[in-house]
Amino acid sequence: MEIDAEPNLQDGQENLVLCTTLSEYVKQTVTNYLQQLGGHDAVNLYEMVMAEVEKPLLEAALEHLGHNQSKAAKALGLSRSTLRKKMDFYGLN
Repeated sequence: MEIDAEPNLQDGQENLVLCTTLSEYVKQTVTNYLQQLGGHDAVNLYEMVMAEVEKPLLEAALEHLGHNQSKAAKALGLSRSTLRKKMDFYGLN
């Protein structure tokens, strides 16, 4: 997936590099996050990143498919009940 956007530099993001794929963007963002910890240990990094990625993924799929949960679940490779549980978890009802 290609990202077609100009970087939006804010304070503390001077090292932001324009990425062409979603995986490059995620890697760069996680790298920036870890650098900002100032030597402190990361805690629950996997869980944090998954939550940051999963919610907008669900939102985008639902919006793209007119909020049809059956179609969104199929597109995401999830059962409809799993999609509904995730929607409840993220408050996407």
